[in-house]
Amino acid sequence: MLDATSTATRPDNAPADHPPVKAEKVGILLANLGTPDHYSYWPMRRYLSEFLSDKRVIDYPSWKWQPLLQLIILSKRPFASGEAYKSIWNHDKGESPLMTITKDQTNAMAKAMEEIYGDRVMVDFCMRYGNPSTKSKVEKMIAAGCRKILFVPLYPQYAGATSATANDQFFRVLMDQPWQPAARTIEPYFDHPEYIDALAKSVEDAYAKMEKTPDILVCSYHGMPKRYLMQGDPYHCQCQKTTRLLRERLGWDESQITTTFQSVFGPEEWLRPYTVEHVAELAKQGKKNIAVIAPAFSADCIETLEEINEEIFESFEHAGGEDFTYIPCLNDSDVHISALSSVIRNNLKGWLD
Repeated sequence: MLDATSTATRPDNAPADHPPVKAEKVGILLANLGTPDHYSYWPMRRYLSEFLSDKRVIDYPSWKWQPLLQLIILSKRPFASGEAYKSIWNHDKGESPLMTITKDQTNAMAKAMEEIYGDRVMVDFCMRYGNPSTKSKVEKMIAAGCRKILFVPLYPQYAGATSATANDQFFRVLMDQPWQPAARTIEPYFDHPEYIDALAKSVEDAYAKMEKTPDILVCSYHGMPKRYLMQGDPYHCQCQKTTRLLRERLGWDESQITTTFQSVFGPEEWLRPYTVEHVAELAKQGKKNIAVIAPAFSADCIETLEEINEEIFESFEHAGGEDFTYIPCLNDSDVHISALSSVIRNNLKGWLD
């Protein structure tokens, strides 16, 4: 991370007892969902409790939801989730892949920003749930002299349970600051030309390495209850547009690509079609060779490395599917960093020109 701190000095013409003030910087704070500190029971329970207690994620009344969550769900789910995390854990670094990749993205973005803005910026990252917390990183930026902070949720498509809750937490932290910095949040970038181009290049690169061209590309997005769509959340529409723009950029017809939704949780209906069911149906229809990409995820994580590569793959295989290729997230690839850099630079206009 680029830590553009500087020595604090007393302002010109200030009295001798005036506290020193840091030279002003602009903070660029990347934000992702989060990760447990470890895959063992108690770290998993703490992480899941924070995540599943968020009203943006589960909006049931607390009196109804919390007893179910604390007494039943969290007595069992940490074990199952812990095993899933263990299967993908970066044991060399003692952290989840999401943490490793987010650090790499931040380092790459810091270099890109330093080349453009020099020491006028400070680039760092935080997590909505778990560590490093939004609070710790905002306070670090303010202490370093950041009088302006651009908050960058790493979600291409907006959803209340992702972008909005990250923004909520960011502004909650600012509420406690005696001297608030100016603050901006980025718009979703689901249709940004460079983001679409980065997705397309990742598909083209993956297809070029295959002996047989897949029968269809499945764009699997994280799901949400259908009720949220009916209440006005734009996520579903933005996912559909991302797929359409990707198809147009690739020059494909509609039969070569499809949109699905994964990670269904709870009893109510979620956005359809469900990825785990749809890939099985594709196999039964004779589409024995498929590729899967996850455009809603900026970094590979439990939902891609474990859910897609294991649960969804097994569903396809058990239905008679033969060739299954997962195309990794954009992660810290040059094209991804370039696309994010373009989004960030556009949002810094007026602050850093």
